[in-house]
Amino acid sequence: MKIKALIIEDEEPAAERLKKLIAEADPEIEISEIIVSVRSAINYLSKNKPDLIFLDIHLADGESFEIFNQTTVNSPIIFTTAYDQFALKAFKLNSLDYLLKPVKPEELRSALEKFKNLYAENNKPTVDYAKLAEMLAKEKTDYKKRLLIRYGDLFKTIDIKDAAYFFSENKISYVCTKQNARYALDNTLDELEKLLEPKEFFRINRQFIVGIESIDKMIAVSKSRVKLSLKPPAEQETIVSTERSPDFKKWLADN
Repeated sequence: MKIKALIIEDEEPAAERLKKLIAEADPEIEISEIIVSVRSAINYLSKNKPDLIFLDIHLADGESFEIFNQTTVNSPIIFTTAYDQFALKAFKLNSLDYLLKPVKPEELRSALEKFKNLYAENNKPTVDYAKLAEMLAKEKTDYKKRLLIRYGDLFKTIDIKDAAYFFSENKISYVCTKQNARYALDNTLDELEKLLEPKEFFRINRQFIVGIESIDKMIAVSKSRVKLSLKPPAEQETIVSTERSPDFKKWLADN
């Protein structure tokens, strides 16, 4: 009997790799859809009930736990995350299972075996995902406090409170400080987005993460797009993407 599974993951290579690993681990599992955002997941799950969900914690438009605030999810979930500083004890107590990225084939097989053992019976266990989200929100406080910078043979640290914004150029990530100094970083913007305090920093597009204090002016360039003037000034154009504009406006209002 085929098992209909849903992958919610915003990084295409990771989603395709997971799909391949699932096919190798269990041919009975059929991936019915790959979804990349909280918004599209809410829309899909309000109309469909997959047998199993593989859910990335961090998505392009927010944390996936927002899904549970918008729609009821009764499907079993295997969470995926790149960061183990999340309260893994909470996952063990309040979810089917979790997988750390990059997903290892043997750990995936173990999670799928657990799924089949638990959900083969008629009395399927219920999971309170809202409770899980609440536990994680309380315990997730391990945001970056400082960055280690290397230039040449020297090292220095920069406090996050001194960072104005982060940007990428030619596949290299940089931090621009409030004193207008720029340093190359080892972290990607995807990694930084998950390590920075979300009340202080926002990912406006693929190239920029801005600090709330770095925003000097905001200019509407269309109904759904906003151009930012930053301090210190950025060399590249800084426009909030159409997809991120609603969340950007909410972020500003919440701050």
